[in-house]
Amino acid sequence: MRNRRPWALLVLVVLVIFGLPTLYGAFDSLTKTSAGEVAVVRNGGWFDDNSYRQKIPAGSGVTWTGFWSSIHRYPAQQRFYTITAKANEGDKTGIDVVTVPSSDGVSMGIEGTFYFTLNTDENTLHTFDDKFGTRQFRGADGQLRYAWDGDEGWSSFLDQIIRPVIDNDLREQVNNFRCAELVSSCALVQNQGQSTQPQAGTNGQANNGNIAKVQDAVNTSFAQDLKGTLGGEFLSNIHFNLSKVSLPDSVQKAVEDAQAAYAKVSESQAKVAQAQAEAKANETKQEGYNACPVCGQIDIIAALPKGVTVYAPGANTAVPLTGAK
Repeated sequence: MRNRRPWALLVLVVLVIFGLPTLYGAFDSLTKTSAGEVAVVRNGGWFDDNSYRQKIPAGSGVTWTGFWSSIHRYPAQQRFYTITAKANEGDKTGIDVVTVPSSDGVSMGIEGTFYFTLNTDENTLHTFDDKFGTRQFRGADGQLRYAWDGDEGWSSFLDQIIRPVIDNDLREQVNNFRCAELVSSCALVQNQGQSTQPQAGTNGQANNGNIAKVQDAVNTSFAQDLKGTLGGEFLSNIHFNLSKVSLPDSVQKAVEDAQAAYAKVSESQAKVAQAQAEAKANETKQEGYNACPVCGQIDIIAALPKGVTVYAPGANTAVPLTGAK
């Protein structure tokens, strides 16, 4: 019995060293996906390489993935990337607007949302994971994460890889239009020195049409630009909704100042027109009094305040008004 104890202890040590990891690996090698995600499995065993092993579709049952394999989970449903001036409502922290120049050199803020779906075809997903699932991306907080490392990792991937393509595409399309063709009030600061106010509001329908043209052009070009940049059609069902085109604060301030100035001009013009109308009315009334002097006296008496009992126009003349009013 004494001779067997060292061997029993050795067997126990071997079981602890090899048995527990094997048992853990067996349980850890069973996984499943939710309805909103698809998974890529890569080998990771002691004697395996780290190559692609299999794809697990969305909403799967329990699936064997092999000992110590790694699981990369990606979104399988439609996702979106929002660019907005509303703080903390976009995909980047704080205020996030794409600022691009118009064809006449005015900086314009573009806000909108890109909708897309990750292409879950197995061969395409395999290539995507090889290219982007095996490297890390730096997030807004400075941390490095994998694209499959939760929402933070996916956002880091979008910010570093997809966002530059978005910025470049918007710059190309907006540069095909002048500022006033997209924002009608821009004409107010581009027509300084004119004596009359430009009809900035009359081009609203044309502006909306031009904004729709920008949106349609982005929808056409973005998919091709993204394919060329990423090296494959990794994103599908791409659609861009342009929600707002705005002017920089300095330009918007100039617009507001111009509108205030034109309002003052309009107010002055209205006063001049009113004075001219009143003068014309007085001239016409005087012509009537010249033709009927008595009518003038009647109007004077009618205009006297209540309580006056005697009207004395002068020249020792007095007219009693008792009972006249």
